Amino acid sequence: MASIFSKIVAGEIPSYKVAETEQFYAFLDIFPLVKGHTLVIPKAEVDYIYDLDDDTLGALHIFAKKVAQAIKLAYPCKKVGTAVIGLEVPHAHIHLIPMEKEGDMLFSNPKLSFSPEEFQEIATNIAKAFHELK
Repeated sequence: MASIFSKIVAGEIPSYKVAETEQFYAFLDIFPLVKGHTLVIPKAEVDYIYDLDDDTLGALHIFAKKVAQAIKLAYPCKKVGTAVIGLEVPHAHIHLIPMEKEGDMLFSNPKLSFSPEEFQEIATNIAKAFHELK
């Protein structure tokens, strides 16, 4: 059975896309810890990130790096933190979270709520920054 992320890639479930390549897809987390919290996934459905072949795993991180740079351009912060937990959805994914302090990365923190228009504005801002990067 396809994961929710595979359904997002297939366009069966809407998302707030920030970047896409032939192999990878980046979109806003709909339960964000902070503004700009983004998920990066391979389009191929693989549950555990370390089950990806070496080339795909490396390319996923290079794609995530560019997305992180775009997040930092769109929403200036000290750093963009990276988390790989992988228990919540059976599809490999990387959380990219703008940080001002370590506590911004605590998944036990209350999640933020945005309107669809706010989510779209955030996604558009990151997507614009992504396309401006070389």
